[in-house]
Amino acid sequence: MKTFLQGLSKGLDVTTSLNTENKELLRILESLKAISKYHNKFYLNNNFVIGKLDISQNATGYLNAYDERFKKDLLIQNRDLNAAHLGDIVLAKILKSKKDRVYAKILAVLVMANATSVVYTKRFGNVVLGVNIQNGLSLNLRASQKSLKALPDGSVLKINNLNNEIIEVLGVLSDPSVDEKISLSIYNKQDDFALACENEARAYGDSVDISMYKERVDLSDLAFCSIDPDDAKDYDDAIFYDEKENALYVAIADVSEYVQNHSATDKAAKFRGFSIYFPHKCVPMLPRNLSENICSLKPDAYRLAFIFKLSFDVNFNVIKDELFEGLIKSRARLTYGLVDEVLKGKKHLPNQNIQNFLLKLAKITEILRQKRLLKGFDFRSKELKMSLDEAGLVKSTHYESDTPSHALIEDCMLLANIAAAKRINQGIFRNHEPADMKKILYLIDDLAALGINATYESDLAKMIAKIQAKADEIGIREDVDKLIIKAQKRAQYNNFSSGHFGLGFDTYTHFTSPIRRYSDLILHRLLKAKLKNDEKLFNYLLETTQGLCESLNVLEREADKVAFDFMDRKFARWASANIGNSFICYISQASEPLVAILDDEIKGARIFLPNYSCEILTKVLVRIVSSDIASTKIIGKVIKKLS
Repeated sequence: MKTFLQGLSKGLDVTTSLNTENKELLRILESLKAISKYHNKFYLNNNFVIGKLDISQNATGYLNAYDERFKKDLLIQNRDLNAAHLGDIVLAKILKSKKDRVYAKILAVLVMANATSVVYTKRFGNVVLGVNIQNGLSLNLRASQKSLKALPDGSVLKINNLNNEIIEVLGVLSDPSVDEKISLSIYNKQDDFALACENEARAYGDSVDISMYKERVDLSDLAFCSIDPDDAKDYDDAIFYDEKENALYVAIADVSEYVQNHSATDKAAKFRGFSIYFPHKCVPMLPRNLSENICSLKPDAYRLAFIFKLSFDVNFNVIKDELFEGLIKSRARLTYGLVDEVLKGKKHLPNQNIQNFLLKLAKITEILRQKRLLKGFDFRSKELKMSLDEAGLVKSTHYESDTPSHALIEDCMLLANIAAAKRINQGIFRNHEPADMKKILYLIDDLAALGINATYESDLAKMIAKIQAKADEIGIREDVDKLIIKAQKRAQYNNFSSGHFGLGFDTYTHFTSPIRRYSDLILHRLLKAKLKNDEKLFNYLLETTQGLCESLNVLEREADKVAFDFMDRKFARWASANIGNSFICYISQASEPLVAILDDEIKGARIFLPNYSCEILTKVLVRIVSSDIASTKIIGKVIKKLS
């Protein structure tokens, strides 16, 4: 969609094959006299702009124009929003330019970001209005004042964006159980599946009848094992290393055997794009009878798998990769913590075969990792984990770092992903572009404040390696890695490969998680068509990959936002119970207002510090002044700097 609309700024060839949605957009733009045809190309007329709308909490609109000539967002005053919502793709007309800023008025919403919004009820004098949870804008609801006043104050409602009609009452803002519903509803996500999807999932039963799959490669005699977090319920991958053959087997759940193209389940998975992980549960991409049952590589159960056999030479370079549909029977469901204990020699597994190959494989993957890091990067990042009590309130938080067991699995999966990417020239790839100059210069400024004098180098890989070495010397590696990661571009899906800068790979894709990522499911279908030399099917699947990649990039960001929004809501409730109390924080963002991250017994909450300036990463003692549960915004005041 974005690519299509960007084309209008430079000229869109009318002979280009367009889908129904794009043809309809052209008709709308023609009716609004926003485009003209010249020499068989459509152009956006002067003073018309297309872009994505952002709305601040003071109700000012900011239009991120798709036309690259606009370096800054266009300003749109509240009266000129024309009922457009946050995230909508809109057509606007330029009104004026003032002090290096361009003002515009929205003429039409071309693509709605969401068909619905989430509001909570609030009394303004004798009138009850809905307050948008995302931007704080008040609006009239399509309901009588009598019915609105009958609702508890702070009732959380899902409304239709077209007419502000109430679709569903989600709960009450004061109830912690409403947080999950709010986070999902804001981004139009849902936990439950349609009956058609559930029926399709249940139709496959709970076990695999191996007599039905005689054409598959039977590897059920090999001692595969899965390694996952303690609370995992879906097991995408399992591994086995054969020391005699010097070969690694990476078995991935064969989801494409169960989810047929254009089926009800496929449509639901395409709409969701990704599983969403909350602290207390997973909102799966697939119905649970698939994701947690028949597709999941459970121990001691026959399962269908799509398998790479990767053969090494004496220096552990991959000299041959074989891909086939197989049948496995995992011997053990291991956790990262247990495998770490095994690698340290502190625990022994009941299955000696698995014990032996894991110890050998750990040494191999360490060698592979060192080779990979000659081009790629090793970022020491931590993932914030939150635990909730029975009331749905924050009980504890902690940071989880990668360990040797994580590294072992990661490098096995990377090998499979690279092998998959090399098998296709077009389809679906995971690309990561180098950081742009502007972000690198910001990074250099931030590093200077920390006492690291970095200079720009055209070879960014070498430059970053030098920065990390200096950070190691002064003991702030993890903090510096956060800044480097922030300076990077986001990895994205595309139907052509342009390499992965962060990992140092010329070509890369996602093959290993089809239970929780729709991208991997699409790739499996493409690879199977290749294996069967079915060029007609392969080309048919290719037709939709560009649009799918654009959609998946949006859905991936949304899945992340849902998870972050949920945690922010829990932090806001924690902060509202701790107003007046002081906690240790560190400055994470030198903006206005400054942003501090809680780093006390409870960690990870963002706290805004208005009217205060300080260098990044400075430790400060912050008193919590206020907390808005609806917007999740926590305001604090610095009591003192800490050494």
